[in-house]
Amino acid sequence: MPTVQPIAPQPSAIQFLNHGHAEHWYALYTRPRHEKIVFERLRRKDVNAFLPVVHQTHRWSDRRKEVQVPLFPGYTFVRIPTSAESSLLVLRTPGVVGFVGAGWRGFPIPDEQIEALQRLLAHKVACALFPFLREGQRVRIRGGCLDGVEGRLVALKSGRSLVISIAPILSSVAISLQGYDVELI
Repeated sequence: MPTVQPIAPQPSAIQFLNHGHAEHWYALYTRPRHEKIVFERLRRKDVNAFLPVVHQTHRWSDRRKEVQVPLFPGYTFVRIPTSAESSLLVLRTPGVVGFVGAGWRGFPIPDEQIEALQRLLAHKVACALFPFLREGQRVRIRGGCLDGVEGRLVALKSGRSLVISIAPILSSVAISLQGYDVELI
């Protein structure tokens, strides 16, 4: 009776380059209006990429259409090992201008910031771009679908908001805290 051996999954290009290096999130500059193209090209290379998009209604003189637009125009995020080989794999992707930060690798983004952004978008929480903040009281949401999401508390005309900042690209996202409990960190 022939023996059946399981087929091992084929390693991705990025796995060949990960020689025990820790993986971090990095922001990439893209050519103008190339965020989606860069995201797809990176995914085809088996690179862990993240492109936060929001739905907007665009109006033309004859019609309206719901479109997906990048939350941070000009940026795409990747999670790669801290090695020259993996950075070169990303930098050689057409449409990529470079990493955000100094040098060929850029500044790593804390996992919590990207995870918070992913949770906001996964739960379809209404959010809007907000000026980058450096000061303000740090708080954490307690309960609900955003339990554990951290950010800075700000007061706006419409009430209290939580601002999540992505430091390397000097951008922030604000969400209304109406209906959420928060605790000081």
